Amino acid sequence: MASDQTARHDAVGSAIDSVSVLSEYSRRRMFTFIRRAGRAVTRDEAAASVGISRKLAAFHLDKLVDAGLLSARYETPGGIRKVGRRPKVYEPTDAQITVSIPDRRHELLADLLLDAVLTEEADENAAQAAVRIAEQRGRQMGEAAREEIRPGRLGPERGLTACEWLLDRYGYEPVREGPTRLRLRNCPFQPLAAKAPDLVCGMNQAFLSGYLTGLQVNGVQAVLVPEPGECCVRLGPNDTDRDDQLLQDH
Repeated sequence: MASDQTARHDAVGSAIDSVSVLSEYSRRRMFTFIRRAGRAVTRDEAAASVGISRKLAAFHLDKLVDAGLLSARYETPGGIRKVGRRPKVYEPTDAQITVSIPDRRHELLADLLLDAVLTEEADENAAQAAVRIAEQRGRQMGEAAREEIRPGRLGPERGLTACEWLLDRYGYEPVREGPTRLRLRNCPFQPLAAKAPDLVCGMNQAFLSGYLTGLQVNGVQAVLVPEPGECCVRLGPNDTDRDDQLLQDH
């Protein structure tokens, strides 16, 4: 779990570093030129595209390579071998940069909605299909997490601890309000949730409920408690299980 959180923070840091590299005007223009070229670009071509010296272009290009935005190799343009050292050429990598503060997870919402459209059943409407898919996806993720960590029996306290890595990874910004309560400070689906709160909040609750089910967390439920500026869902004890919390955790 700790390694997942570390990887998440490292990925965010890497994205911020990449954006920082592109903040320099000439560097950003060369990066755009190389991405649009559709072929490997030489250092001289990159320099000419922004009107700077070859030496200065080399400095900026190396920064882009170090940031993982470009790859570099030595190659003769046109495949024709000439006398002397082969020129260095640059191409864009497959790196995708996304930086959002607070974190947003629109791609997850879009993926769930696409699956809902593709699997909508005859006896349900689109919203019902979306909620079904969200619960199913959460449950699958919970099952995968349980298989990975093999935590044994999970009562409310240990169960919420096991949930925190996923919530942090997906941008919920979980805050422990008590041993058996988690408040989610951020909604990763804004501003879309504000446009269709019944649909998105229902999917969100189903997704987190499914995760609790798949992870087999006892005595905890995902409930809708809308708060301005926060996630609409909180994780807390089942009303019927409050008397058994200590027993389940020990």
